[in-house]
Amino acid sequence: MNKDRKELGAELAYAALDDVPTPKADAKEIIGLVKSGGRITGYRLSDGATVSKEKGVAMAKAGDIKGVGVAHRKDSEYLKSLPDGTEENNLGNLPSVTG
Repeated sequence: MNKDRKELGAELAYAALDDVPTPKADAKEIIGLVKSGGRITGYRLSDGATVSKEKGVAMAKAGDIKGVGVAHRKDSEYLKSLPDGTEENNLGNLPSVTG
């Protein structure tokens, strides 16, 4: 993919977000997804903690989770990966874990 297309893709991804919080220096990363019936219900964090989807959104807004932005669908907020040029760390590519 050429640079212009890549930059356009990143711009579109950012435009779809409601909020792109600034992470704190000690912010955690999401390393796994907790799912129920195929839907994301929570997140496993790099410190081993598991939090609900709602708590994850609140933590991201507070700068406690890095690499994500906040989006919404209808009246529900959720997290999306920030574009960084790599696919491996996108939320959709993370393993499912048990809560």
